[in-house]
Amino acid sequence: MALLTHHQRYLLRKAIPRLIQYFLLSLFVVFILTPIVLLVFGSLKTRGEMYSRPYTPPIPPRWENYARILGTDIFWTMLLNSLVVALVVTFLVLLICGLAAFVFARLNFRGRDELFNLFTLGLMFPITIAILPVYLVVRQVGLTNSLQGVIIVQTAFQISGNIMILRNFFASIPFELQDAAYVDGCTAFDFFYRILLPLARPALSAVASLTLVVSWNDLLVPLVLIDKEKLWTLPLGTMQFQGQYGTDLALVAAFVSLSAVPALIFYLFAERQIVSGLTAGALKG
Repeated sequence: MALLTHHQRYLLRKAIPRLIQYFLLSLFVVFILTPIVLLVFGSLKTRGEMYSRPYTPPIPPRWENYARILGTDIFWTMLLNSLVVALVVTFLVLLICGLAAFVFARLNFRGRDELFNLFTLGLMFPITIAILPVYLVVRQVGLTNSLQGVIIVQTAFQISGNIMILRNFFASIPFELQDAAYVDGCTAFDFFYRILLPLARPALSAVASLTLVVSWNDLLVPLVLIDKEKLWTLPLGTMQFQGQYGTDLALVAAFVSLSAVPALIFYLFAERQIVSGLTAGALKG
Protein backbone atom coordinates (compact mmCIF):
# COMPACT_ATOMS: atom_id res chain seq x y z
CA MET A 1 0.00 0.00 0.00
CA ALA A 2 1.34 3.33 -1.02
CA LEU A 3 2.11 5.73 1.73
CA LEU A 4 -0.37 8.56 2.20
CA THR A 5 0.74 11.98 1.15
CA HIS A 6 0.92 14.84 3.62
CA HIS A 7 -2.23 16.36 2.12
CA GLN A 8 -4.14 13.06 2.38
CA ARG A 9 -3.11 12.61 6.01
CA TYR A 10 -4.28 16.16 6.72
CA LEU A 11 -7.67 15.47 5.12
CA LEU A 12 -7.97 12.21 7.06
CA ARG A 13 -7.25 13.94 10.36
CA LYS A 14 -10.01 16.44 9.58
CA ALA A 15 -12.49 13.86 8.30
CA ILE A 16 -12.38 11.43 11.24
CA PRO A 17 -13.48 13.94 13.93
CA ARG A 18 -16.15 15.23 11.57
CA LEU A 19 -17.49 11.70 10.97
CA ILE A 20 -17.53 11.02 14.72
CA GLN A 21 -19.39 14.28 15.26
CA TYR A 22 -21.99 13.44 12.62
CA PHE A 23 -22.41 9.94 14.06
CA LEU A 24 -23.03 11.24 17.58
CA LEU A 25 -25.44 13.91 16.31
CA SER A 26 -27.31 11.27 14.32
CA LEU A 27 -27.67 9.12 17.43
CA PHE A 28 -28.94 12.14 19.34
CA VAL A 29 -31.52 12.92 16.65
CA VAL A 30 -32.73 9.31 16.61
CA PHE A 31 -32.95 9.33 20.41
CA ILE A 32 -35.08 12.50 20.33
CA LEU A 33 -37.30 11.66 17.36
CA THR A 34 -38.07 8.00 18.15
CA PRO A 35 -40.60 8.72 20.96
CA ILE A 36 -42.27 11.40 18.81
CA VAL A 37 -42.58 9.08 15.82
CA LEU A 38 -43.96 6.28 18.00
CA LEU A 39 -46.46 8.71 19.51
CA VAL A 40 -47.73 9.77 16.08
CA PHE A 41 -47.83 6.15 14.89
CA GLY A 42 -49.83 5.16 17.97
CA SER A 43 -52.32 7.97 17.49
CA LEU A 44 -53.17 6.61 14.04
CA LYS A 45 -54.00 3.10 15.28
CA THR A 46 -56.96 1.49 16.96
CA ARG A 47 -56.79 0.54 20.60
CA GLY A 48 -56.15 -3.12 19.73
CA GLU A 49 -53.44 -2.28 17.21
CA MET A 50 -51.73 -0.07 19.75
CA TYR A 51 -51.37 -3.01 22.15
CA SER A 52 -50.65 -5.74 19.59
CA ARG A 53 -48.09 -3.91 17.39
CA PRO A 54 -47.08 -0.65 19.03
CA TYR A 55 -43.84 -0.15 17.05
CA THR A 56 -45.04 -0.71 13.49
CA PRO A 57 -46.26 2.03 11.12
CA PRO A 58 -50.05 2.51 11.02
CA ILE A 59 -51.18 0.79 7.83
CA PRO A 60 -53.78 1.94 7.06
CA PRO A 61 -53.81 5.08 9.25
CA ARG A 62 -56.86 5.50 11.47
CA TRP A 63 -58.03 9.11 11.80
CA GLU A 64 -60.97 8.34 14.07
CA ASN A 65 -59.04 9.25 17.22
CA TYR A 66 -58.31 12.77 15.94
CA ALA A 67 -61.89 13.23 14.75
CA ARG A 68 -63.20 12.14 18.13
CA ILE A 69 -61.04 14.64 20.02
CA LEU A 70 -61.61 17.53 17.62
CA GLY A 71 -65.33 16.92 17.88
CA THR A 72 -65.40 17.69 21.60
CA ASP A 73 -65.95 21.20 22.96
CA ILE A 74 -63.56 20.75 25.87
CA PHE A 75 -60.52 20.43 23.59
CA TRP A 76 -61.26 23.76 21.90
CA THR A 77 -61.91 25.37 25.30
CA MET A 78 -58.52 24.20 26.58
CA LEU A 79 -56.88 25.39 23.37
CA LEU A 80 -58.43 28.84 23.81
CA ASN A 81 -57.39 29.00 27.47
CA SER A 82 -53.79 28.12 26.59
CA LEU A 83 -53.76 30.67 23.79
CA VAL A 84 -55.10 33.47 26.02
CA VAL A 85 -52.64 32.71 28.83
CA ALA A 86 -49.63 32.41 26.52
CA LEU A 87 -50.35 35.61 24.57
CA VAL A 88 -51.09 37.74 27.65
CA VAL A 89 -48.02 36.43 29.50
CA THR A 90 -45.84 37.14 26.46
CA PHE A 91 -47.17 40.70 26.17
CA LEU A 92 -46.65 41.42 29.88
CA VAL A 93 -43.13 39.95 29.87
CA LEU A 94 -42.13 42.05 26.87
CA LEU A 95 -43.60 45.19 28.45
CA ILE A 96 -42.11 44.75 31.92
CA CYS A 97 -38.76 43.32 30.89
CA GLY A 98 -38.29 45.80 28.06
CA LEU A 99 -38.77 48.80 30.33
CA ALA A 100 -36.72 47.32 33.18
CA ALA A 101 -33.87 46.26 30.90
CA PHE A 102 -33.75 49.75 29.39
CA VAL A 103 -33.45 51.32 32.85
CA PHE A 104 -30.69 48.93 33.93
CA ALA A 105 -28.75 49.17 30.66
CA ARG A 106 -29.03 52.81 29.60
CA LEU A 107 -29.78 54.97 32.66
CA ASN A 108 -27.34 55.79 35.46
CA PHE A 109 -28.64 56.17 39.01
CA ARG A 110 -27.50 55.31 42.50
CA GLY A 111 -28.09 51.67 43.44
CA ARG A 112 -28.68 50.52 39.85
CA ASP A 113 -26.35 47.52 40.03
CA GLU A 114 -27.64 46.48 43.46
CA LEU A 115 -31.24 46.62 42.24
CA PHE A 116 -30.35 44.60 39.15
CA ASN A 117 -28.66 41.97 41.32
CA LEU A 118 -31.87 41.79 43.33
CA PHE A 119 -33.76 40.92 40.15
CA THR A 120 -31.24 38.23 39.25
CA LEU A 121 -31.93 36.53 42.58
CA GLY A 122 -35.18 35.40 41.01
CA LEU A 123 -33.17 32.90 38.98
CA MET A 124 -32.30 31.10 42.22
CA PHE A 125 -35.95 30.33 43.04
CA PRO A 126 -37.60 28.26 40.30
CA ILE A 127 -41.34 27.81 40.40
CA THR A 128 -41.02 24.19 41.56
CA ILE A 129 -39.43 25.37 44.81
CA ALA A 130 -41.66 28.39 45.40
CA ILE A 131 -44.98 26.87 44.37
CA LEU A 132 -46.34 26.45 47.92
CA PRO A 133 -45.87 30.08 49.07
CA VAL A 134 -47.05 31.24 45.63
CA TYR A 135 -50.23 29.22 46.02
CA LEU A 136 -50.85 30.66 49.49
CA VAL A 137 -50.42 34.23 48.22
CA VAL A 138 -52.65 33.66 45.19
CA ARG A 139 -55.32 32.09 47.40
CA GLN A 140 -55.20 35.04 49.80
CA VAL A 141 -55.86 37.53 47.01
CA GLY A 142 -58.67 35.37 45.62
CA LEU A 143 -57.17 34.50 42.22
CA THR A 144 -57.30 30.72 42.40
CA ASN A 145 -59.48 29.09 39.75
CA SER A 146 -58.87 32.00 37.39
CA LEU A 147 -56.70 32.50 34.34
CA GLN A 148 -55.58 35.83 35.85
CA GLY A 149 -53.79 34.01 38.65
CA VAL A 150 -51.99 31.73 36.19
CA ILE A 151 -50.99 34.72 34.06
CA ILE A 152 -49.59 36.68 37.03
CA VAL A 153 -47.55 33.75 38.35
CA GLN A 154 -46.14 32.75 34.97
CA THR A 155 -45.23 36.36 34.21
CA ALA A 156 -43.50 36.85 37.56
CA PHE A 157 -41.27 33.81 37.15
CA GLN A 158 -40.18 34.73 33.63
CA ILE A 159 -39.10 38.28 34.41
CA SER A 160 -35.60 37.70 35.83
CA GLY A 161 -34.09 35.70 32.99
CA ASN A 162 -35.63 37.80 30.25
CA ILE A 163 -34.46 41.06 31.84
CA MET A 164 -30.91 39.71 31.67
CA ILE A 165 -31.31 38.81 27.97
CA LEU A 166 -32.68 42.22 27.02
CA ARG A 167 -30.30 44.15 29.26
CA ASN A 168 -27.27 42.58 27.58
CA PHE A 169 -28.64 43.49 24.16
CA PHE A 170 -29.62 47.03 25.12
CA ALA A 171 -26.18 47.61 26.65
CA SER A 172 -24.52 46.59 23.37
CA ILE A 173 -26.16 49.49 21.48
CA PRO A 174 -23.54 52.29 21.08
CA PHE A 175 -24.04 55.08 23.60
CA GLU A 176 -23.11 57.60 20.91
CA LEU A 177 -26.47 56.85 19.31
CA GLN A 178 -28.22 57.76 22.55
CA ASP A 179 -26.21 60.97 22.92
CA ALA A 180 -27.10 61.96 19.36
CA ALA A 181 -30.78 61.32 20.05
CA TYR A 182 -30.65 63.54 23.14
CA VAL A 183 -28.99 66.31 21.14
CA ASP A 184 -31.87 66.09 18.62
CA GLY A 185 -34.36 66.65 21.44
CA CYS A 186 -35.39 63.06 22.30
CA THR A 187 -36.29 62.21 25.85
CA ALA A 188 -35.20 58.92 27.43
CA PHE A 189 -38.56 57.35 26.60
CA ASP A 190 -38.44 58.67 23.02
CA PHE A 191 -35.05 57.05 22.56
CA PHE A 192 -36.39 53.79 24.02
CA TYR A 193 -39.56 53.73 21.93
CA ARG A 194 -38.40 55.19 18.63
CA ILE A 195 -34.80 53.99 18.35
CA LEU A 196 -33.93 51.23 20.80
CA LEU A 197 -36.97 48.99 20.31
CA PRO A 198 -36.63 48.78 16.50
CA LEU A 199 -32.93 47.96 16.88
CA ALA A 200 -33.73 45.33 19.53
CA ARG A 201 -36.26 43.47 17.40
CA PRO A 202 -34.17 40.24 17.27
CA ALA A 203 -33.82 40.14 21.06
CA LEU A 204 -37.49 40.98 21.58
CA SER A 205 -38.47 38.23 19.15
CA ALA A 206 -36.31 35.73 21.02
CA VAL A 207 -37.81 36.69 24.38
CA ALA A 208 -41.35 36.54 22.98
CA SER A 209 -40.73 33.14 21.40
CA LEU A 210 -39.20 31.59 24.51
CA THR A 211 -41.88 33.06 26.76
CA LEU A 212 -44.70 31.81 24.56
CA VAL A 213 -43.32 28.27 24.37
CA VAL A 214 -42.63 28.07 28.13
CA SER A 215 -46.08 29.42 28.99
CA TRP A 216 -47.79 27.09 26.53
CA ASN A 217 -46.08 24.00 27.95
CA ASP A 218 -46.44 24.94 31.63
CA LEU A 219 -48.26 22.31 33.67
CA LEU A 220 -47.37 23.02 37.30
CA VAL A 221 -48.97 26.45 37.72
CA PRO A 222 -52.38 25.54 36.19
CA LEU A 223 -52.31 22.23 38.08
CA VAL A 224 -51.91 23.98 41.43
CA LEU A 225 -54.18 26.97 40.84
CA ILE A 226 -57.06 25.61 38.72
CA ASP A 227 -59.74 23.08 39.65
CA LYS A 228 -62.50 23.98 37.20
CA GLU A 229 -62.55 21.96 34.00
CA LYS A 230 -63.62 24.94 31.86
CA LEU A 231 -60.39 26.76 32.83
CA TRP A 232 -57.99 23.91 32.03
CA THR A 233 -55.09 24.64 29.72
CA LEU A 234 -53.89 22.02 27.25
CA PRO A 235 -51.03 20.61 29.39
CA LEU A 236 -53.37 20.24 32.37
CA GLY A 237 -56.10 18.82 30.16
CA THR A 238 -53.63 16.31 28.72
CA MET A 239 -52.81 15.02 32.20
CA GLN A 240 -56.48 14.75 33.13
CA PHE A 241 -57.26 13.09 29.81
CA GLN A 242 -54.57 10.48 30.40
CA GLY A 243 -56.11 9.70 33.77
CA GLN A 244 -59.59 9.36 32.29
CA TYR A 245 -58.68 7.34 29.19
CA GLY A 246 -55.50 5.70 30.38
CA THR A 247 -56.47 2.30 28.98
CA ASP A 248 -57.05 3.68 25.47
CA LEU A 249 -53.46 4.50 24.61
CA ALA A 250 -54.23 5.31 20.98
CA LEU A 251 -56.73 7.99 21.98
CA VAL A 252 -54.31 9.41 24.54
CA ALA A 253 -51.56 9.50 21.90
CA ALA A 254 -53.86 11.43 19.55
CA PHE A 255 -54.69 13.96 22.28
CA VAL A 256 -51.02 14.48 23.16
CA SER A 257 -50.13 14.89 19.48
CA LEU A 258 -52.81 17.52 18.94
CA SER A 259 -51.75 19.37 22.09
CA ALA A 260 -48.17 19.61 20.86
CA VAL A 261 -48.96 20.79 17.33
CA PRO A 262 -49.45 24.54 18.07
CA ALA A 263 -46.21 24.84 20.04
CA LEU A 264 -44.32 22.83 17.41
CA ILE A 265 -45.59 25.01 14.56
CA PHE A 266 -44.74 28.18 16.42
CA TYR A 267 -41.25 26.97 17.29
CA LEU A 268 -40.51 25.98 13.69
CA PHE A 269 -41.37 29.51 12.55
CA ALA A 270 -39.62 31.23 15.46
CA GLU A 271 -36.47 29.09 15.72
CA ARG A 272 -34.37 31.50 13.63
CA GLN A 273 -35.54 34.46 15.70
CA ILE A 274 -34.69 32.66 18.94
CA VAL A 275 -31.14 31.83 17.83
CA SER A 276 -30.42 35.24 16.29
CA GLY A 277 -31.90 37.10 19.26
CA LEU A 278 -29.95 35.18 21.88
CA THR A 279 -26.65 35.60 20.02
CA ALA A 280 -27.09 39.16 18.73
CA GLY A 281 -26.07 40.82 21.98
CA ALA A 282 -22.93 38.73 22.22
CA LEU A 283 -21.92 39.49 18.65
CA LYS A 284 -22.23 43.25 18.94
CA GLY A 285 -19.24 45.16 20.12
